[in-house]
Amino acid sequence: MQNAVQKASRLVASILFPDTCLACRTHVAARGTLCPECWGQIHFIADPICTVTGTPFQHDFGDDMVSAEALANPQPWRRARAAVLHDGIARQLVQRLKYGDQPELAPWMARWMLRAGRLLVEECDVVVPVPLHKRRYLARRYNQSAELARMIAAEGGIAFEPAALVRIRPTRRQVGLTAKQRQANVRGAFRVPPGHEIAVCGRSVLLVDDVYTTGATLGAATRALLRGGAAHVDVLTFSRVVPHFAGVTRRPAAY
Repeated sequence: MQNAVQKASRLVASILFPDTCLACRTHVAARGTLCPECWGQIHFIADPICTVTGTPFQHDFGDDMVSAEALANPQPWRRARAAVLHDGIARQLVQRLKYGDQPELAPWMARWMLRAGRLLVEECDVVVPVPLHKRRYLARRYNQSAELARMIAAEGGIAFEPAALVRIRPTRRQVGLTAKQRQANVRGAFRVPPGHEIAVCGRSVLLVDDVYTTGATLGAATRALLRGGAAHVDVLTFSRVVPHFAGVTRRPAAY
């Protein structure tokens, strides 16, 4: 009798709230998936990539290759990875998560991040999201990076420490700023608050954000974690801005 009630409840729910594409909201066979048209517009980042920045190469140069970007502009973190290129459907998902009051997108986006950054997740001790300033948090009501980080920590069985890093002053939105302006905008904006050093001291930290653009925000956050005693920091984001990348979509078997 109980099974019959559960089946009936699922049937009613499927009629009232049908499973729809995460992007365009057309009907799909399973919740948390994309329709074939939208799926074809997602550009996953997969090997060959720079071992440091995670930037995709258009040609395979062999194992452990490092990009010119990593050599010319060293970052304070150890490794960075992202699931998809920040364009088209991926950009739309990020904007809806960040500005569209749709935190329910986070679990599905986090699963793609887990596949892209599996090694980073396996080797970290604690997951820390890039924080919002309290004013922006009150306006938005949630931190999209924390929603992603929470899911990644839960799936990986890792400690989740959202209070280990705080944004101590409000910053302008980074959209439209040059690389130098972005760096100046977030310089000194983060710190490990007193009493929370124990969460990161001597530990391998996985820093989570929604988008890697120029690396200015992630760099400032990483420096704060290192000052707070973190042994080293790896970075994992949902999407990555890669200007002028003309590579074809790659779909690893894990996807």
